[in-house]
Amino acid sequence: QVQLVESGGGLVQAGGSLRLSCAASGRTFSSYAMGWFRQAPGKEREFVAAISWSGGNTYYADSVKGRFTISRDNAKNTVYLQMKSLKPEETAVYYCAARFWYSVERVSPSEYEYDYWGQGTQVTVSS
Repeated sequence: QVQLVESGGGLVQAGGSLRLSCAASGRTFSSYAMGWFRQAPGKEREFVAAISWSGGNTYYADSVKGRFTISRDNAKNTVYLQMKSLKPEETAVYYCAARFWYSVERVSPSEYEYDYWGQGTQVTVSS
């Protein structure tokens, strides 16, 4: 069982930056692949970025490549999402998610692959 708590959201101007954190409980955090997703009002939840259990493999949505960076610190049981050059259309609730995927450097953009979800953190980008 893994419990996830996101933090770091807030209000930022267009072009600004934020770093989201997702703290996980449990001693086996390093066995989990992690993902970030977001959901804007009235829209479907969409994939943002994912990272394998070791951090050796990452994957990004095309819309955020070159601007967002996912990373993890297994010693701190935390995964991060550094976001730069934010756009108003990226206003959404951002969620982190976890999937047990140890010993293979797999990542997935599909929300259906993930077993555990946090409550989300609001990111608002003003124009």
